[in-house]
Amino acid sequence: MAAVRVSGQPSKRFDLTGKVAVVTGGAGILGQHFCRALAEHGASVVVADLDAAVCAAVAATISAQTGVRCMGLAVDVTSEASVKRMADSAEASLGPISILHNNAASKGDDLAKFLRPPEDYDMDMWRQVMAVNLDGLFIVARDIGGRMAARGHGSIIQTASIYGVVAPDSRIYEGSHYNGQPISTPPVYSASKAGVIGLTKYLAAHWGAKGVRVNTLTPGGVESGQNETFKARYGARVPLGRMAAPEEMTGALVFLASDAASYITGQNLIVDGGLTAW
Repeated sequence: MAAVRVSGQPSKRFDLTGKVAVVTGGAGILGQHFCRALAEHGASVVVADLDAAVCAAVAATISAQTGVRCMGLAVDVTSEASVKRMADSAEASLGPISILHNNAASKGDDLAKFLRPPEDYDMDMWRQVMAVNLDGLFIVARDIGGRMAARGHGSIIQTASIYGVVAPDSRIYEGSHYNGQPISTPPVYSASKAGVIGLTKYLAAHWGAKGVRVNTLTPGGVESGQNETFKARYGARVPLGRMAAPEEMTGALVFLASDAASYITGQNLIVDGGLTAW
């Protein structure tokens, strides 16, 4: 069988030059790495998060490091008006948005309440987290995805979690801490992230004919302040034997955002070191 030729040089298919990307939760632990990776591949990037000053500082740093245009914009993803203002400002300054990384998530305003077990879970905390992780995700996708659909092209990547795919193994949390706080994965987190995956499939089917691709990026455990006990227990559950470094999530994002993934939509790309293979 003759080889199939693909137009364009391989490296060019990952080139994001000329594209405008919005990353919600862009000032967060993973968000900053995601923003930098998109900029390194040529995209103009909007760092969108709650704190305008922090967003501006992150954007300025990335712009200085990469030489591409970046800007920081404050946004509350739970507010339709705030999301519209952010998107309008982004397009007025940088041009039409062609990449959305729907990445914002919340642990609420009380970490101890957020981490409570199902038998004792506070419904105000449940609603507070869902308002960001799922409601806010839809508000952003509806606004920016609608703009993409009207123009006939775009790529949306939505961040889920392995705990939206499988249940957490409670055994790995014994003696484990995150920034001094006992670790667990609460029910609202799993439910909200499973919802992200379902919403992605719906939007991919809905907007596919209009040239908008929608996919999920599902990270496994990423090192970000966990104690050594947790890292060791978690690593023992992973075929690669360790947690991920933050930058190990960025290649999947660039791939899904780029023309290299031009025939991929409605999929969940799991980057977990093989955890879900067991």
